[in-house]
Amino acid sequence: MSDKDMREVYTDTLIELAESNDKICLMEADLMRATGTNPFKEKFPERTFNVGVAEANMVGVASGLSAGGKIPFAATFGCFAARRTFDQFFISANYAQQNVKLVGTDPGVSAGFNGGTHMPFEDIGLMRTIPKLVIFEASDTVSLKKLLPQAAEHKGSTYMRLQRKGKNTHYSESDEIILGKGNVLKEGSDVTIIATGYVMVPEAIAAAEILSEEGINATVIDMHTIKPLDKDLILKYAEKTGALVVCENHQKSCGLFAAVSELLAEERPTPVQAVAVEDLFGQVGTPAFLQGAYGLTKENIVEKTKIVLERKNG
Repeated sequence: MSDKDMREVYTDTLIELAESNDKICLMEADLMRATGTNPFKEKFPERTFNVGVAEANMVGVASGLSAGGKIPFAATFGCFAARRTFDQFFISANYAQQNVKLVGTDPGVSAGFNGGTHMPFEDIGLMRTIPKLVIFEASDTVSLKKLLPQAAEHKGSTYMRLQRKGKNTHYSESDEIILGKGNVLKEGSDVTIIATGYVMVPEAIAAAEILSEEGINATVIDMHTIKPLDKDLILKYAEKTGALVVCENHQKSCGLFAAVSELLAEERPTPVQAVAVEDLFGQVGTPAFLQGAYGLTKENIVEKTKIVLERKNG
């Protein structure tokens, strides 16, 4: 897996699924080269549909294919998948109880040089408002390969954030990764760092190493599934550590931090801090620059951890 990037794993896994399930089909909105799905088209030309620059129509067609018994994976940049197709995805796919697997690529700062117009910091927030929708983002190539078949088997629509480029690998092939359940990557007793996605999970792991050198023992959780939220796991570690930091490549106001805060407010009030985008639009830049500009870094996680520990102990 380490020699493949995320989009290669996405395409190869869909090919494997399609080889054993003739209901699997692929949809694109004129971005097959960017998504890396041409090998699927070469293997299954009759199950590949490029609708052109017409993302809302793509979701409508995908909903129709689902009504006919197919399992369509429909991909486009996350900004288009969330903002441009929202009404069609809400009504034609979800309200109609169809089985559309929508994929939003280049989430958050990973949009890079495509700039602010193409930088979705709000897609999780929009999608969280859709009843019963499953929302997830794999943090590495192994978890992507394991989560995709589960999304295909799920009866109902899903929204997946997909980092196109990069080869993160912090899971092993033997690790169990279950859609709807978070994974504890490191055990700790002082604070819990909950992170989601390709950008923030490695930063959380690195932050925990820095904190360990300072005598602070942090639990790290990969919350790859944002909806349904693994409430039991969050409440368990809220009780165990008494303080949480939530990290996401997304707006603070409506994503994973919001979901965790809502749960804690209702079930177990606990000090919590966010490492997230603070009510800002996107901009052009390298990944490293953008992560620094929006505070999506291990250094900021360390800082927010110390703040939440002061609140816990004060």
